Amino acid sequence: MSPLQAPRHITYIPLTDLPPDPVNPKKHEIERIIASIQDHGFIETPVVDERTGLVISGHGRRIALIEMQTRGEPVPPGLLIDDDGGWLIPVTRGWASQNDRQAHAVLILLNRLGAAGGWDPGPLAEILEDLATSDADLFDSLCISDDEMEELLRQVDPESLPQGPDSGDQDKDAPSGNDFTDDGFGDTGDNERAAGVCCPACGHLFSPGR
Repeated sequence: MSPLQAPRHITYIPLTDLPPDPVNPKKHEIERIIASIQDHGFIETPVVDERTGLVISGHGRRIALIEMQTRGEPVPPGLLIDDDGGWLIPVTRGWASQNDRQAHAVLILLNRLGAAGGWDPGPLAEILEDLATSDADLFDSLCISDDEMEELLRQVDPESLPQGPDSGDQDKDAPSGNDFTDDGFGDTGDNERAAGVCCPACGHLFSPGR
C-alpha cells in the first residue's frame, strides 16, 4: 500500500466491475432507491471486500444504477463517465474479511445496524412536520404513509412541534415511546395515503403521496 493511501479510501471503478455477493439475502425496493438517487444524487458509496473482491454493502444501489443506465437515464450526480461512456461508481476500499463466515456476518450486520436504533419520535416528528408543510416534494420522497405519520404524531407532545398550540386541548392520553417502526420508515407495501393527516401542532391537513 502506498504510504499516501489511507487504509480506507474511495476510488472510482466501472459499474460493470462491481460484482455482487451471490449469497446476499437482502431484498431491495429498487424503484425507491432509484427515486432517491434521482432526487438527491448518489450519496452512500458501496463497500468492497478486499479478500473476495465482492460487494459487502451496496447491492441495492448497484442494481438501481444498472437499471437507470439500462433505461438510458443521465448519469446521476456523484458518478463519473469514462471515455467510452461507461458509468464510474465510487466505492470504499481497504476493508478485508478474514473468512467467508465473517464476510456473511458483516453483510447482514451492515443492513441491520441502520434501523436497529429506531427513531426518537420528537425530533423526527418535528422534521417531518416541517417537510410536510413547507416542501411536499421532499416529504413525498420519504414514502411515509398516513398511518405511519399518525402513529408518530400520537407519540409526541404537539407543543414541542413547530407552531405548537398554546392550549392543551390535544389528546393527553396518546402513547409515548419509540414505537415508530424500526426498519427505516416502515414501508407498508404500496405506500398509498388515505384522506390525509392532521398535524396536532398546527392543524395542517396534508395528504402527500408519490
